[in-house]
Amino acid sequence: MASLLPASLTVRVPRESDLEAVSELFIACDLVDCGQPDSSLEMFRSDWNDPKFHPETDAWMVVTSEGRTVGYASLDQQQYVRVRCEIRVHPDYRKQGIEDHLLELVERRAAEFVPLAPPEARVFVQSWMHHGNHPLQEVLKQHGYSCNRQTWAMTIVLPEAPVAPVWPASITLRPFVVERDARAVFAANDESFQDHWGHLPGVFEDWYQRHILAPAHFDPSLWFIAMAGEEVAGIALCDYYLQDGIVNILGVRRPWRRSGLGLALLHHAFGEFYRRGTYKVDLGVDSQNLTGATRLYERAGMHIELQYDTYSKDLRPGIDLSTQTLEA
Repeated sequence: MASLLPASLTVRVPRESDLEAVSELFIACDLVDCGQPDSSLEMFRSDWNDPKFHPETDAWMVVTSEGRTVGYASLDQQQYVRVRCEIRVHPDYRKQGIEDHLLELVERRAAEFVPLAPPEARVFVQSWMHHGNHPLQEVLKQHGYSCNRQTWAMTIVLPEAPVAPVWPASITLRPFVVERDARAVFAANDESFQDHWGHLPGVFEDWYQRHILAPAHFDPSLWFIAMAGEEVAGIALCDYYLQDGIVNILGVRRPWRRSGLGLALLHHAFGEFYRRGTYKVDLGVDSQNLTGATRLYERAGMHIELQYDTYSKDLRPGIDLSTQTLEA
């Protein structure tokens, strides 16, 4: 039976003109759930720049009779086997059935992807939230979801210039040029993350859209490419987020692991941000990372600042097409 919203609330399709209100809603949730802003208007605009995002079917907002935005949900899918959703309800309106209603809308849409997935594949819905968002966690549990992963936001503050990187022998650094390097960097990115829990093989066009076309201020000078001869050995793809520097992607291909390349790339990124006057640098990492990345980041002087919890629920059992264990 579908959950009912209070009579004073309405669900409607969001419009691009609503993004500021949606951003304000998320920040209000951030402040209660983790104690600091952790969302940005640019993040939502980037999502809306993706031609694969269809708000008329894949997003919902809840508004009061006065027009105040008090709830929001959106989803995307990968290969029709993983449906990722975000649900947020303003702290003043939690535990009134809004979370349940939005989750039911998400699941109804997600069910449409099941017949489109490979017939043998497991199909599931996945949702994440700050560790402190207990009301949403309780709703997810009541609907059959379980918490199966945590992600850490790790950070470092740089009161002085960081140590210089020590590059492995035969490694050189070269600037990223979109026309020359995009496909090689995508391939290195995808190969590096084949050992990351939950990874699904990427599609170049989707990756290009998400990382190069969609961001409002893509800066190729913050993409660092470690070369071994003519091969990409490792990458550090960086940007700015909420005034901090962020290492969005740090990846080292298998043949060059355990050589110090990951640490060298990290130190190089820290040094470049410091040179530009940015003294706080963040990154996100799976808390149980299969390759031991958390130990690398701790060795570099980073510490855990925030935790996000991921909840999942199967829509159809089957073979898991995403990475679950580290294969030799």
